[in-house]
Amino acid sequence: MADKPEPSFRESVDLMFNRAVALMDLPPGLEEKIRVCNATYTVRFGVRLRGHIQTFTGYRSVHSEHMEPVKGGIRFASSVHQDEVEALAALMTYKCALVEAPFGGSKGGLRIDPRQYDEHELELITRRFAYELAKRDLIHPSQNVPAPDMGTGEREMAWIADQYARMNTTDINARACVTGKPLNAGGIAGRVEATGRGVQYALQEFFRHPEDIAKAGMDGSLDGKRVIVQGLGNVGYHAAKFLSEEDGSVITGIIERDGALFNPKGLDVEAVHNWIVKHGGVTGFPDASHMAEGAAVLEEECDILIPAALEAVINLSNAARIKAPLIIEAANGPITAGADDVLREKGTVIIPDMYANAGGVTVSYFEWVKNLSHIRFGRMQRRQEESRHQLVIDELERLDRHMGDAWSMTPEFKGKYLRGAGELELVRSGLDDTMRIAYQSMREVWHERDDVDDLRTAAYLVSIGKVAASYRAKGL
Repeated sequence: MADKPEPSFRESVDLMFNRAVALMDLPPGLEEKIRVCNATYTVRFGVRLRGHIQTFTGYRSVHSEHMEPVKGGIRFASSVHQDEVEALAALMTYKCALVEAPFGGSKGGLRIDPRQYDEHELELITRRFAYELAKRDLIHPSQNVPAPDMGTGEREMAWIADQYARMNTTDINARACVTGKPLNAGGIAGRVEATGRGVQYALQEFFRHPEDIAKAGMDGSLDGKRVIVQGLGNVGYHAAKFLSEEDGSVITGIIERDGALFNPKGLDVEAVHNWIVKHGGVTGFPDASHMAEGAAVLEEECDILIPAALEAVINLSNAARIKAPLIIEAANGPITAGADDVLREKGTVIIPDMYANAGGVTVSYFEWVKNLSHIRFGRMQRRQEESRHQLVIDELERLDRHMGDAWSMTPEFKGKYLRGAGELELVRSGLDDTMRIAYQSMREVWHERDDVDDLRTAAYLVSIGKVAASYRAKGL
């Protein structure tokens, strides 16, 4: 197996696209139009730092404008290159189509190691990058809307939004030029944890279908399932936290850049996260075995494996030794096309990245709508909901007085029922609904077509079909 050439990330996306379109009846011209990246802009700009000018290279790629604006994160990493950005932009197109977010796909990247710069230096670099993109409408509320990705977060998005507003002082919708902002700068409740929450909702939906659980050789619910997480960044941390605290899953392994922790009895996710924040890695964490060769823990016995960091961590060199019967791709492209073939042959069920990590773009969509509507979700209806619920409670209490000890409401029920939905509850509801419907559209194809034996191909078929329908509606 290891003698076969390992496809690059870009080649993996193309191979998986090809596998899906081979099962579709698309005209060759339309197939090619969907496959290719529309445009990639490369910018090289200088910033005066530490007494001299440093030149940085950045990219913004637009894969498909079948819907506008296009949407996709901006990552800061020293490994950023054009092929990676274009592959990620393609994934964004398919991801948005799958979860019915009305965007085309885009992606950006800046070749930089953010750990090498202090906050002020990073702000200067980010603002200059934003300036270079915004003046070409590659950051724009109605044309191209970035979001956080690896190496970026709320802070960088706030800088980008402010830079755009400075350049477009009369644009009333300026805040909608980017999502993933802090709450006090036009962000939305629940965005920080959205991708990890989406991973949780994806698994919850998978475990609602006994037929699907059986395909992975399991039964029961998420309660007690052993989980290994690779990467305890924003996505991996929140996914692991919610699964352990709310669903009863046992996090037995956590893999980070300086090794891995393993404890078959379970790890305290919050404690590990706090240790990483304080010490910069997992080394030295008590109450767990530490393995210097973290990648080896990918091959440990578990029920669910969650790769939540880099591309291609599961590849031809280790795929045959992966024991997890269920893998959910919280990162983009963690399984290469070659490894995907090996795992499918073994019967491993893979919940694909374009669905599994779509929580981020889904809640970004809600934030964008909030910015354009200029009103917080729940502001208009929350108290009206509470008033209507109060009428029901009043009537129940009247009946309660007449019936004596026959029955009574618990205080917990009364409090929960009376509370109207605020922004966070509405965001979670919208995300849960999105993840459920998208999964059902995939599983329908997975179960009903004899020529589809995996969820990834099903996801590509659903999303490419939607993109093709959009292009046809435009007259192509």
